[in-house]
Amino acid sequence: MKITDIKTYQTFIGQGNQLIVKVETSSGIHGWGASGLTGRELAVVGAIAHYKNFLIGKDPRRIGAIWQELYRSQYFEGGRVLTAAISAIDIALHDIKGKTLGVPVYELLGGKQRDYVDCFASLRFTNRQQLMEKAELLLSQGWKVLRLAPAEYEENEEPGVFDPRESLATLAEWLTELRQKSGSKVVIGLDYHHRLTVAETVSFLQHMPEATLDFIEEPIRDENPGAYENLRTMVRVPFAIGEEFSSKWQFMPYLERNITQFARVDVCNVGGITEAMKVAALAEMHYIDLMPHNPLGPICTAASLHLAAACPNMSWLEEINTPAEAAGTNSAEFYPEQPKLEGARYKVPDLPGLGVEFNEDLAAKQSFEMKETPRLRRSDGSFTNW
Repeated sequence: MKITDIKTYQTFIGQGNQLIVKVETSSGIHGWGASGLTGRELAVVGAIAHYKNFLIGKDPRRIGAIWQELYRSQYFEGGRVLTAAISAIDIALHDIKGKTLGVPVYELLGGKQRDYVDCFASLRFTNRQQLMEKAELLLSQGWKVLRLAPAEYEENEEPGVFDPRESLATLAEWLTELRQKSGSKVVIGLDYHHRLTVAETVSFLQHMPEATLDFIEEPIRDENPGAYENLRTMVRVPFAIGEEFSSKWQFMPYLERNITQFARVDVCNVGGITEAMKVAALAEMHYIDLMPHNPLGPICTAASLHLAAACPNMSWLEEINTPAEAAGTNSAEFYPEQPKLEGARYKVPDLPGLGVEFNEDLAAKQSFEMKETPRLRRSDGSFTNW
């Protein structure tokens, strides 16, 4: 069996673009993969074109060897663009090998350790009423873990202006009320999306009673592990970090120095299933659970489910299509075969390969829409993180 072609489909689905990769083989078996570098899909397409140049003719079953060549062949190893391309190809190769052997991908990873993967609901809100209503809806439908994604700045007099001190004071009040209403059995986390500084993060958490939050996700930027290590000594709330990491090496200081308590591994960015399994093993050594980042579509979901099935250290998988949200990223038109939610969890797929099929004919008719992530500025006009 040889690789005969690699095709890319950069397509607007639901709320944003998805970059889907198809690897074709001489046996007629194909595999699907996805890149997670949202907003820079065309850069990844270019990287895949370079990789395609030397992948044609290779045996797709030699997944580990191909990973090493993809990562190291340009001498300047790594970087998010390259690892997003590697991720998509690696996932597709696992899909091919599973289909070739007639087994689900998790069987290639040692077999499944669980039958179901529990999810947390990603809950986006712009005001207090929206937060309370969406939380009440989710809890009434059996969701037990809420990860809050605040966008209260959208209702400012000047949209797109973010003032961290105003934000943290407001959110602290809303979260305290939410905890009082929901009780102690519900897991509540908050993603501040690296919009704060160390001092602002400490202030934010001090504004709330202890045990208001079960975890806080990426309150500050992650380039400097030492800054997070310093923050770790000042607060007691667990951290969830890593959705932007593009290798086991980026994860290493956060796991080995026990800076984070949840590893937010993104299988479509970190280097695919091959690299994600290594991150999972490193996390297991330090009693740290995975909390996979899953903001894309069914290919990312399926790859994450197989990863979660094969690892002992798993907490919850991110889910953005819930009773309270309609992201539309799991369009049945584009994905006629995909994992299905059962309440607040997924049953681990048992079909050969990933268990996903993509409608490439429909994708070929769609146009790519250039889409940028939102831009935020502080009240003084300076650029800040979204």
